[in-house]
Amino acid sequence: MKLIESVPNFSEGRREEVVRQIIEEAQKYERVKILDWSMDFDHNRSVVTLVGEPEEIENAIFDMVKKATELIDLRSHSGEHPRMGATDVIPFIPVMNTTMEECIELSKRVGERIGKELNIPVYLYEKSATSPDRENLAKIRKGEFEGFFEKIKDPKWKPDFGPDQVHPSAGVVAVGAREYLIAFNVNLGTNDIKIADKIAKAVRHISGGFRYVKAIGIELKEKGIVQVSMNLTNYKKSPIFRVFETIKREAQRYGVPVLNSEIIGMIPLKAAIETMKWYLQLDDFDEERVIENKILNTFFE
Repeated sequence: MKLIESVPNFSEGRREEVVRQIIEEAQKYERVKILDWSMDFDHNRSVVTLVGEPEEIENAIFDMVKKATELIDLRSHSGEHPRMGATDVIPFIPVMNTTMEECIELSKRVGERIGKELNIPVYLYEKSATSPDRENLAKIRKGEFEGFFEKIKDPKWKPDFGPDQVHPSAGVVAVGAREYLIAFNVNLGTNDIKIADKIAKAVRHISGGFRYVKAIGIELKEKGIVQVSMNLTNYKKSPIFRVFETIKREAQRYGVPVLNSEIIGMIPLKAAIETMKWYLQLDDFDEERVIENKILNTFFE
């Protein structure tokens, strides 16, 4: 069996009925399974994690994008998370008996289909990128939906697939192949966005922080606090615990407490174990000592 994971992000986190309709498109496929989905009101964004065999996950993702295009209109959308499309980003990740190269080819097929059949401009990113400027999703997304109408006129930002005009309601979408990513947020006990921005700057790679961390400060207006919102693109080289401890120390500089943290979507077991090992100072613990993992390995050897 070949399995590929996808984690599409949709620009809707307030209307549950809309998100459910999008998810239902994937549930039509027998060999595609929804592992997790979540909505965030302040971000106004939903993240869905699904896994399946290559052909079926290809069709399921396309159907989800088509439904999102019908139901989400970015002209009336607002939220704290940067976005450029109704379906904002679609990554493919190799899971079982598949390679990164297969995921790259899959991303190109899906991207081409979205461009041709839905008339949405598509940009290939990360491992699928057609130029170094397109590897970093943040560079593609810069300017967001509103700014893309002018940005797309620049020959440098000609889409990889689809029309050279922004879809009037669905915007543009990034499609690519990548390794596992951890979406990790830390909530701070203040409503001062400047503090969140300064801490984000301290930990993100582009401004001198951790090599595999992307971070921005975000206001959570409904809660009256701010957040350091991050993507950890390589949890092995920029581990969760090291990033979290740095944020705690930076927050202390400003007399601000860390209220809590959150993981959006799912994470690899190894990331959770490494975090536990660090905080408990365990020297000889590994995945084989997790009961559920041992049972699975025993029954499916």
